[in-house]
Amino acid sequence: MTKKETNHGPTHDSSYKLLYSHVAMVGDLLQGFIPGTWVEELDLTTLEKCSGSYVSDDLRDRADDLIWRVRWGRDWLYVYLLLEFQSNIDRWMAVRIQTYLGLLYQDLIRTRQLSKADRLPPVLPIVLYNGASPWNAACALDDLIEPAPSVLREYRPQQAYFLIDEQRVAEQGNLPQRNLSAALFRLEASRTPAEVLTILHALVEWLAAPEQTGLRRDFTVWFNRVFLPKRLAGVEFESLTDLHEVHDMLSNRVESWTEQWKREGLAEGRKKGRKEGLEQGLEQGLEQGLERGRQETRHLLARQARHRFGSAIATQTEPLLTAIADPRQLADLGDALLSCPDGTAWLRVLHQVRSPSTTGDEHP
Repeated sequence: MTKKETNHGPTHDSSYKLLYSHVAMVGDLLQGFIPGTWVEELDLTTLEKCSGSYVSDDLRDRADDLIWRVRWGRDWLYVYLLLEFQSNIDRWMAVRIQTYLGLLYQDLIRTRQLSKADRLPPVLPIVLYNGASPWNAACALDDLIEPAPSVLREYRPQQAYFLIDEQRVAEQGNLPQRNLSAALFRLEASRTPAEVLTILHALVEWLAAPEQTGLRRDFTVWFNRVFLPKRLAGVEFESLTDLHEVHDMLSNRVESWTEQWKREGLAEGRKKGRKEGLEQGLEQGLEQGLERGRQETRHLLARQARHRFGSAIATQTEPLLTAIADPRQLADLGDALLSCPDGTAWLRVLHQVRSPSTTGDEHP
């Protein structure tokens, strides 16, 4: 039966919670994105999901979190994975992390899940963020606290968390190969249908084994309820039950999908442009106007230098002009260009304007 998919299904948070309830996803996240060789010491075959029932309802409404533990030598290392896909970045995330980990430690004490030496286990807190804007909140609690007398330094909380800003990680490239978390990040940041199909084809191969049936199903749920409604807004398609069906459906309609994506991208670009224009207002407009004026002046000076001194001097002129932003200096350079006897003198003037401390005896 054909139905129109909407956003009423699982949100990003809940769909990611499904995906990161699988050992393979958490293992690949640790291996592919946590820095340091110490990760190689973890016995990923011992990864097991823990209960998070100790977190109070009022806190649980604010985030989706998962707790895993893995053997590190004789003892356990806990991984606290917080999924953060709110539209607004939480400036106080470090405080939230401290609260959650305090509750976790209280529960471990109560249930006597301590180390061999009767101590609390180490915890790696990870915030997995998938917002459109780059994450700009402090990643350590100390950065959120006002300076205090040095005598109080040892009493300042030092809680921090490891941030994975998914969109920025994907845009930077160099993601690990054959890594399920990396494939998910690439899909989220994909820009063309062809790119999606390439990643999806790899996922189908990686998750072909019978023991991966559950993860394959949850990736299908994510495609059905999150990815496709977002990328093909308003489009009707069959409810898909397997990644093979997702791949085949997208392959069959790649041309129409490409056109749809282009239209959505143009519309979104116009909408974003209008929003940014309203937010930045007159100040941005003035700055853009000044920059256009500076660019035109630089272009004119470079062209005049070419006419007076030849293409070699003009080629050296252009990068030097790029570093000069003061409109008055650019205007003064116009007068200097007319009075300089040769290209060497002109380049010397440019260097002096670009670096005021440069003496007249130095040559470019």
